[in-house]
Amino acid sequence: MSRRDELEALSSKELHDRAVARARKHLDVKFLWNLMRMVPAAEAAAGEEDQADYDVAHWSGQVADTFRDDDGRLSDALRPVYIDYLEKHADG
Repeated sequence: MSRRDELEALSSKELHDRAVARARKHLDVKFLWNLMRMVPAAEAAAGEEDQADYDVAHWSGQVADTFRDDDGRLSDALRPVYIDYLEKHADG
């Protein structure tokens, strides 16, 4: 089984947790910044337009949503981002 297949088998919550933990551990501010910038678009894609509008107007919402897991819709929308990041950084 390839690394990508292993990652694809994980839940979106687990992918979120692993990607954010890896970025925090390695102080990967670039990934976290890019992830934070993607949050409003991902929320809109997940059908949460009101939350996306709020996060655009209030950056603190974007920060909070970057680090916390939600009911799954946001993590599902960001799933490809997490998989690509974890596959690229297979060291942990």
